[in-house]
Amino acid sequence: MGKVIVVGSGIAGLFAALKLEAAGHEVVVITKQRPEDSSTNWAQGGIAGILDKTDGEAMQSHIDDTLKCGDGLCDPDIVRCVVEEAGDRIRDLLSIGVDFEKEGDDFHLVKEGGHSARRILHAKDATGAEIERALNEAVSTSENISMKSHTLGVDLIQKEHGSPEKGIKGIWCLCLDSGDMIALPADGVLIATGGCGQLWERTTNPPVSTGDGLAMAIRAGASSKNMAFFQFHPTALMAGNTTPFLITEALRGEGGVLLDDEGLFYYRTNNKKPDKYSFTLEFSEMGSLATRDIVARACDQKMKISGADNVWLVTDHLDREKLQDHFPTIESRLNEYNLTLGQDPIPVAPAAHYMVGGLFVDIDGRVLLENGNPMPGLYGIGEVACTGMHGANRLASNSLLEAIVFADRASKHFISNPPDSDYHVPKWRADGTEPLNEHAPLVRDIETLRKTMTDDVGIVRTFERLDRAKRMLELLETEVELIWRRSIPTRELIELRNLVEVAKQITIDAMSRNENRGLHYNKDLI
Repeated sequence: MGKVIVVGSGIAGLFAALKLEAAGHEVVVITKQRPEDSSTNWAQGGIAGILDKTDGEAMQSHIDDTLKCGDGLCDPDIVRCVVEEAGDRIRDLLSIGVDFEKEGDDFHLVKEGGHSARRILHAKDATGAEIERALNEAVSTSENISMKSHTLGVDLIQKEHGSPEKGIKGIWCLCLDSGDMIALPADGVLIATGGCGQLWERTTNPPVSTGDGLAMAIRAGASSKNMAFFQFHPTALMAGNTTPFLITEALRGEGGVLLDDEGLFYYRTNNKKPDKYSFTLEFSEMGSLATRDIVARACDQKMKISGADNVWLVTDHLDREKLQDHFPTIESRLNEYNLTLGQDPIPVAPAAHYMVGGLFVDIDGRVLLENGNPMPGLYGIGEVACTGMHGANRLASNSLLEAIVFADRASKHFISNPPDSDYHVPKWRADGTEPLNEHAPLVRDIETLRKTMTDDVGIVRTFERLDRAKRMLELLETEVELIWRRSIPTRELIELRNLVEVAKQITIDAMSRNENRGLHYNKDLI
């Protein structure tokens, strides 16, 4: 049996680990904080999917909504594959112990932006936390899965240095507790490190989302795809100075409406349904339930015109008790700021949320080279991967579904292709490097990076701004490389190095696009 290293402890990584362990493989999961500190744990909305595989009409509707949201860049075969496998994979989650919300004997299904029907399973408004709980409990009882917490992947180890086509045979990691660099051999490495929301000043992502897996794979020779498409969630809570808190799209699915200051005034004055006064109707007939790219741009434009820091999500026209029952996590957070769900207008604004592009992978999750051939021994699953499912814009609640489908497919591919084991890996060489005693430059560099991405590579772009960002990123890359070559690695330095690499990928891809599509919106192309 083979040795597999899974990098990341979110839904994709843990689901794959359980599949591989069940087939008799030895699995090591590395995660740079605690297992529960992943983006999965922060996911509120749910997982879209049709449980009844015989309901062809419902599955076709899910396919159609996904293709429409993806704005012509989805891979139709991948979309059909994911939607058709949804029922089996969701049943896998149920067998692991995930407890989705029910109404009587049936699952309670919700609707989010871009969906034409209720098809999203959820655990109130803490679906990710419930999935993460069940997966972690299952992993903790497994004899063949070991968890290495406080362990940060640094770089992949090629079978033959300088020859990415020969594949990967392990990974160098930094033990954050001891500061030691360790080399871990493997027959296969599954990258499941999530996204890179920490590139922007406002993000719904946890602090661990620094693009580590994507950057290390690119340095090893992997190719990326569709990096220009980064999704900003339209409704992050604007209250206090804490990390932006996601207000799930399911709240709008239940009837919540977005209003600007003017719309809120007329709504309160005329005491009519708020839908009539929503500025989102200027951008889509679907109003507040349009796809995230449309709603985020609508919010961004209204805020820039008015100079306001936020727009408002109103819910006082809805059943307060029902809302508080379905969204207890949101209600609890709002109460911290003396706000009440179903009563007070909620101040919200867009925040960086989900990386739609990523490592270019095939239908089995194998990471591809620039020439389209797979890199032996390397897989990408979850948010870090670009499978073709999301196209130019992710449909709400399709991400958790894509994660488990591709975790399953990648695991099956590894299981059905016995590895040619080579466990001799070189030790990390740090000759001539010294401890990094002065961290102030890194702090300034990360602030500069986030300011650049927020101002120049955000929701709305121009070629001039993208050119400016590219120049700034090239300067940062040079400076970080100089520090990297003379310093013993630290978490701060590794993450900054990775973020600069990913920012460069996003900016270059955005500069190459000659049309507005999905999440990429360049004013010069209007």
